[in-house]
Amino acid sequence: MGQKVNPIGFRLGVNRDWRSRWYASPQDLPGFLHSDLEIRNYVKKKLQFAAVSKIVIERAWNSIRVTIFTARPGIVIGRKGAEIEKMTEEISKMAQGKQIKIDIQEIKSPELDAQLVAENVALQIERRIAYRRAMKKAVQTAMDFGADGIRLRCSGRLNGAEISRSEWYREGKVPLHTLRTGIDYGFAEANTVYGKIGVKCWICKKEEAPAQPAVPAPPPSSPATPAGPRPVIDAPPPPGWPGGRGS
Repeated sequence: MGQKVNPIGFRLGVNRDWRSRWYASPQDLPGFLHSDLEIRNYVKKKLQFAAVSKIVIERAWNSIRVTIFTARPGIVIGRKGAEIEKMTEEISKMAQGKQIKIDIQEIKSPELDAQLVAENVALQIERRIAYRRAMKKAVQTAMDFGADGIRLRCSGRLNGAEISRSEWYREGKVPLHTLRTGIDYGFAEANTVYGKIGVKCWICKKEEAPAQPAVPAPPPSSPATPAGPRPVIDAPPPPGWPGGRGS
């Protein structure tokens, strides 16, 4: 009882994909893993004000593709692409001179991205805004933007209390055990003068309806016969029948 599992890792291979997409031999695996962590930490630190949700890393033989999901692509690109070029050089040094390609994906609705919601609440707590107010506002905004459900949880020395505690708010439905439900999960930390406060966010988004196969149109039907009794045709009976010729 009480054991929690990461909703994204729980759904890997069902409706979630990995954030590091490559295959390596047992000898290369530790080096690639630490390189990925270094790249992620560098990008997250450099773009801490650019609302970066996640970073996907793909590796080929001698090249690395880094895809940055952000709500503010203008800050990431910089003036005339200067920031992108600088980041490309730095990441290339981390990856032992491999060829680097940086892609940027814009997040259309950051209010429905769990990582960005958690970071937003953590930032408000750092600015000494009341945590209850920040949480309630984030919950209400997510529901207004069409989420099926949201749950926010803050843990730590809330309001500078001596004993740490946890408080959470939930609205709508958040079925964590239903694998086919797309649950988005985010975690952030607020560094306050009296310690760290952790913020977790679960968002249940509306299920996308599966594409329906095209149904062929029915063939054109023959014209309907008029209702009522059938007309009687006055024709002579065939030969051999009573009343016919030759009887």
